[in-house]
Amino acid sequence: MSQSDKTRTTVDIYGRSYTIVGEEKAHHVRMVASLVDQKMREIHESNKSLDTNKLAVLTAVNTMNDYLKLRDDYAELLSSIKQKEEQEKHD
Repeated sequence: MSQSDKTRTTVDIYGRSYTIVGEEKAHHVRMVASLVDQKMREIHESNKSLDTNKLAVLTAVNTMNDYLKLRDDYAELLSSIKQKEEQEKHD
């Protein structure tokens, strides 16, 4: 995909404006940015002394933790479905 095919979307995260360039549709980028902003504000409420850099890192760590848990849950779900399908074949 060439640079001209990419979407440029300007979003606001934690009071700062960012232009995101990528292949995702603008509404998807805005949703992701909104979730990042929400998570940063949530973490800030728990620890108001964090500077923006530390807050951003904690947000990334929390988000990656959530992602890994979901990935593991998804893998378990797929495994469970496969087991049930195999069981149904043998019944």
